[in-house]
Amino acid sequence: MSEKRAIPEIEAPDDQVFDYTLRPRTLLEFVGQQEIKDNLGILMGAARHRKEPIEHVLLYGNPGLGKTTLAHIIAHEMGSAIRTTSGPTIERVGDLAAILTNLTPNDALFIDEIHRLSKSVEEVLYSAMEEYALDLVVGKGPAARTLRLDLPRFTLIGATTRMSLLSSPLRDRFGATYHLTFYTQEDIERILNRSAKLLQVKADAEALTEISKRARHTPRIANRLLRRVRDFAQVKSKAAITRDVALEALGYLNVDPHGLDEIDRRLLSTIIEKFAGGPVGLNALAAATAEEEATIEEIYEPYLMQLGLLDRTPRGRVATTRAYEHLGIKKLGTIL
Repeated sequence: MSEKRAIPEIEAPDDQVFDYTLRPRTLLEFVGQQEIKDNLGILMGAARHRKEPIEHVLLYGNPGLGKTTLAHIIAHEMGSAIRTTSGPTIERVGDLAAILTNLTPNDALFIDEIHRLSKSVEEVLYSAMEEYALDLVVGKGPAARTLRLDLPRFTLIGATTRMSLLSSPLRDRFGATYHLTFYTQEDIERILNRSAKLLQVKADAEALTEISKRARHTPRIANRLLRRVRDFAQVKSKAAITRDVALEALGYLNVDPHGLDEIDRRLLSTIIEKFAGGPVGLNALAAATAEEEATIEEIYEPYLMQLGLLDRTPRGRVATTRAYEHLGIKKLGTIL
């Protein structure tokens, strides 16, 4: 079983409550993703001028970049109620029908992990998105008949981390698609500064800079690290979070200056020490590290590849020269 990470990508229940208190309510408060904000501003402004709901919106990108936050901002700025659900929870067509028939005009329906909708549910969603109608099959065999239910005009907001798993017919029914990218360090610092004020935490600019360097360019991770550093400062009876306090807390969490935690480093060291730096197949790497293949591929690898510490090749995963240098391990044939 995988150990708990200091900076997990998946949001825990207590983090959901914590992040909700820090979530911006308007586009003006939302930091970063400027191009998306500009486009959404025009889209919503035009819809308000016509006094109708905006087109269906699809948001995709890595976990923690603000897809859920943007969905709530869209609903708030359009003056709409938002109903929230996720792909895995809509198991049957009846579940989707119950949600859609309870919507009121101009509501926003947010479906997280929309790529995990079943095929049968997804097909029913097509007519709901295009024609604002629900086509249901009642009965079985020769007695079966089709029942059409009219739906109020609503806006579907879908969010996914796996755009490639979304079927083409479903993607085509969204009027606007936005790709959320990683944040700059400057944007992460602005987010941390705002969060510190909301939490009434006294933190030096230098301390927030150190936290931002380790946040993996992701707001959710930045806010989580801020909370951990705040807790450390309170336990140590520190009146404010200074750079030294932040560094001490981050060292206690085993989060290095590049944002890697113990599991990231173990993954790299396993490739180097047990497989001579690679290439190694995903199956063998998962067995050696006691991690699931999907977890390695979807959670750990993207950031390691972004830093240039890991390569994916046709033959398997390979630790780069930068990975050896980062871990302080001598590579055969080189002098560190």
